[in-house]
Amino acid sequence: MPGSRTGRPPVQRAVGRPVAPRPSPHDNAVRRLYIRLNRAWDRPLTAYYLIFGGSLLITVLGLVMVYSASQITALQMSLPGSYFFRKQLLAAVIGAGLLFAASRMPVKLHRALAYPILAGAVFLMALVQVPGIGVAVNGNQNWIALGGSFQIQPSEFGKLALVLWGADLIARKEDRKLLTQWKHMLVPLVPVAFMLLGLIMLGGDMGTAIILSAILFGLLWLAGAPTRLFVGVLSVAGLIGLLLIKTSENRMARLQCLGATEPQAGPVDCWQAVHGIYALASGGIFGSGLGASVEKWGQLPEAHTDFIFAVTGEELGLAGTLSVLALFAALGYAGIRVAGRTEDRFVRYAAGGVTTWITAQAVINIGAVLGLLPIAGVPLPLFSYGGSALLPTMFAIGLLIAFARDEPAARAALSVRQPRFGRKRAGGAGSGRAPRRWNTMRRRASAARSSGER
Repeated sequence: MPGSRTGRPPVQRAVGRPVAPRPSPHDNAVRRLYIRLNRAWDRPLTAYYLIFGGSLLITVLGLVMVYSASQITALQMSLPGSYFFRKQLLAAVIGAGLLFAASRMPVKLHRALAYPILAGAVFLMALVQVPGIGVAVNGNQNWIALGGSFQIQPSEFGKLALVLWGADLIARKEDRKLLTQWKHMLVPLVPVAFMLLGLIMLGGDMGTAIILSAILFGLLWLAGAPTRLFVGVLSVAGLIGLLLIKTSENRMARLQCLGATEPQAGPVDCWQAVHGIYALASGGIFGSGLGASVEKWGQLPEAHTDFIFAVTGEELGLAGTLSVLALFAALGYAGIRVAGRTEDRFVRYAAGGVTTWITAQAVINIGAVLGLLPIAGVPLPLFSYGGSALLPTMFAIGLLIAFARDEPAARAALSVRQPRFGRKRAGGAGSGRAPRRWNTMRRRASAARSSGER
């Protein structure tokens, strides 16, 4: 081995480890943003804010779109252009009162209301079939005239009744350890649900019957129904639905309009389905502008009710429709989160039932507008015109808000949350008392420190 110049043996240098590439500032920023969003998403009040904020935005945007989509229809009926908007605004104000009341009610009162709401819904749904009282709209006799231009659709309240009553029934049976028997799993939940479905189908409203069936299956799934039992009930409901479709020319025509690109697809008239696609296609990315829809000028039937999503796509474009979808997705996630984190059985079933109701109805409405599902004639929750649909839905949103506030972590977070500027203490300038001091978090923290603390 050759020696060094000093005569000493050469020093063996350690092989250096490969230096890992430093993360770029962009990667660090993305990671920090992800961590912050994940922490914010996992906060106790996230579900509360999502439910309240999401439902508020959907309702406000729905009012705007109802005003835009209904003007031409109102003028064609020799009515003021804001006629439908004013009625929807009145329903929204009443619904806001119901939402606030439901959000402040204790869980025990919600359970106590289950049977009265069910009895009232059944009575009104039976009253619809009485000649001279029930009113037929678009071939379906599911309405009761209240005088003047106001009508009520009792089947919409049947959804709320089934959610509350079914959740209370299953919770009581689970408390008594009865859900392990299939008879207690089905009776009387399924017979009562089929009674409601029968009353709805007497009026010919297949769309509302589908939503009610979705609520029933959601409750059975949450209750842990065995696969065989679940499939059995689903098969019976599917056979009944298939029979009802086969025996109705109107329902068969709606099935044949799936994927239609021409208004007249052979002997079937697909005018509404095709013009809904036309409206969405002409909107582009950002739409033609609020109020600038062409299809609402008599081309698209039910532009302010069942097909308001198509008008939204035409006027607000893909950005507007994706915003509506994101709001419904956030609302659905928050409902699932409330149902999954609670320890109260009734809250779990009721929150799951309300989430199933709103999500299924939104999917059926939007799927029909997109041409992916048959036109069922159901409104978009909180968005379409219709006070009968808006009132029970807003009450159901109030239920979700009450349940979200009732979570243990949410209760703890709300109990320590104080207003930014707090309340003032008694006394004031010139009263001889000590000056008022703001009761803020900083003031309380300072007062709690010892004199030697730094």
